Amino acid sequence: MQRRFDQLDDVWPAGLGRRLGAMLYDGLLVLAIWIVITALHLAVVRLVLEVPAEQVGLGLAQVLSLRLLMAVSAFLFFAHFWTRGGMTLGMQAWRLRVQTLDGCSITSFQALQRFLVAGVSLAAFGLGYLWILFDDEKRSWPDIVSGTRVVVLPKRR
Repeated sequence: MQRRFDQLDDVWPAGLGRRLGAMLYDGLLVLAIWIVITALHLAVVRLVLEVPAEQVGLGLAQVLSLRLLMAVSAFLFFAHFWTRGGMTLGMQAWRLRVQTLDGCSITSFQALQRFLVAGVSLAAFGLGYLWILFDDEKRSWPDIVSGTRVVVLPKRR
């Protein structure tokens, strides 16, 4: 269920610098999650499937299953925070919030759109995020495709 945010008149579009700061912070959190997932995956491969140490990571099934787990875990991390309060932990540190154009929390489908287009934006040498510098409303490709926007919240008094 979408919730309507308050302070809609006090927010402004987020610039590239703040977004990159939040992305770095969140990237470190996702990296920590990936380390745990990789350790668990390794434990399953070695202990449950009884694959010899020299065979770990050589099979296509092992590689694809780990990559799938990493992609799904990254999506679940972002989708969980974006759909609930509009802010990941990195976004909280930089006072950013993702919301719909009318000031509500985003849907799971919008989170999926943002996540997939963010990957394309980064794969295109960051062009999808550099787009913020040229867009009048400071929108990135994920913002445009998903019909959302990232805003800066005012400081608490």
